[in-house]
Amino acid sequence: MNTLLLTCPKCSAGLLDGVFNRPDFAPCPACGASLRAEVFPAFFRPAAVGRGGEVILVEGESSCFYHAQKKAVIPCDVCGRFLCGLCDCEVKGRHLCPACLESGRKKSSIQGLEEVRTLHSRQALMLGVLPFFITGIAAIIYALRYRKEPGSLVQPMRWAFPVALILGSLQTLVFVALILYACLK
Repeated sequence: MNTLLLTCPKCSAGLLDGVFNRPDFAPCPACGASLRAEVFPAFFRPAAVGRGGEVILVEGESSCFYHAQKKAVIPCDVCGRFLCGLCDCEVKGRHLCPACLESGRKKSSIQGLEEVRTLHSRQALMLGVLPFFITGIAAIIYALRYRKEPGSLVQPMRWAFPVALILGSLQTLVFVALILYACLK
């Protein structure tokens, strides 16, 4: 287990399991500083051994298209080339060779392979913050339209859509009130 790879930022002492993934702050075992450490569950699992290519032992066995000395274990689902365990790239249940994976990436023809993800929550929040009448309405529409789209893989901002809705609504109400005030005067 990798328990001593994380250290206290104040005293650099190794952290124990009891400090990780708690809803509240926990004291550092060495210096007593308040800590809160969010750790992915994969951190606690032992490292998985990657699949290696098997060497051909019996003459006449199929070899990998890219590694002539490695035993083929599966064909590519796109081009049919025989692949060893090193060259097999599995994407959403399909087995692809590196060339077909790269070609599919360039043509955007592989379902489930993402390189870019639009962060709709941040865009809605920006529209809600900009002080123009049209952006308040746009923030409301944008937040309602994209609220169920996948968010960031790195920094989820689940709070951004409700905040964008509130800011957009307040902004729209203020401008409507200003227009009514100007018309009634």
